[in-house]
Amino acid sequence: MEAWPVAMRLKEPYEIAYERVTKVTNIIVRIECTDGVVGLGCSAPDIHVTGETPQGVLDAIRRRVARTLRGSDPLRTTMLLERLEDVLEDRPSTLAGVDLALHDILGKETGQPLWKLLGGFRDRMRTSVTIGIMPLQQTVNRARRYKRAGFQCLKLKAGLDVGEDIERVLAVREAVGSGMELRVDANQGYTLYETLRFVEETRSANLELIEQPTPKGLPDLLGHVTSDVHIPVMADESLMTLRDAFRLAQGDLADMVNVKIMKVGGLSEAMQINSVARAAGLETMVGCMDEMALGIAAGLHFALARPGVVYADLDGHLDLVNDPTAGAVILKRGTLFPTQAPGLGFEGDLGPP
Repeated sequence: MEAWPVAMRLKEPYEIAYERVTKVTNIIVRIECTDGVVGLGCSAPDIHVTGETPQGVLDAIRRRVARTLRGSDPLRTTMLLERLEDVLEDRPSTLAGVDLALHDILGKETGQPLWKLLGGFRDRMRTSVTIGIMPLQQTVNRARRYKRAGFQCLKLKAGLDVGEDIERVLAVREAVGSGMELRVDANQGYTLYETLRFVEETRSANLELIEQPTPKGLPDLLGHVTSDVHIPVMADESLMTLRDAFRLAQGDLADMVNVKIMKVGGLSEAMQINSVARAAGLETMVGCMDEMALGIAAGLHFALARPGVVYADLDGHLDLVNDPTAGAVILKRGTLFPTQAPGLGFEGDLGPP
């Protein structure tokens, strides 16, 4: 078992409610079996979301995970991941990296792409593309550029200044026309009053949804928004675990949930959360961090396998420079397709630099 960091800069840095992002570091996880099959996974730690650093992921894999997995049957995925949950405690992207590598092995051993092994509900998925917080004219220009590229859904980041956010949303709607789906993600940046003002004053923009407008530490506030506004409300940072999904559903605190593979701890956990959401009548979106194409592929395979995953926001790889797993997914005019190669769909092997 090996793990190593991959630092990648972004072609175009972006800003959200609590940070500006110019570069990211992912961790590649490589597991080699005695029969020669190699499973690849990746971790995308984020101190604000997963509470992890790249070095923390590397230390955990080298000191804890390798010792736990070595000599085990790699096809006993559930047993191995249950062992690791205790070993890794609150390290979701670390667990996700191992989970992905084990699922990649499963697909390669059977000669099947994961989306088929996990359910095979659909064979392609439309994705939104995200525009960070930027001045109005730059936002409009970026929106027009994405429309020309064939994207049919835009997600605008917000949460720093509600007045400017309202202005940007209305300008983008005018620029792209009524046919483009438009979503807004405030990344916990609003108060209850600001959220209600934003939703009311952007009513003419016909927003599809608003994502995590209020702080994750105040779940009842999210519930107030959900009951008071006319558009669907999605929980993102408020959803980290299976128990969080149950609490959101039990309290009617959201209409939708954003399941990110790195945030929840891998494909196995994502499928369980999706089942809870579906039982509660909550729609699921698969989201992503700033992660290489291999991680995006995992999100795509999850979305293709399950009917309850009705939205995708899988664009975290698009601006990464020198992604060693580029090609793990195929993008055509705003729609993502799997490669049809076994496992996660990345053809080839990687080794430490």
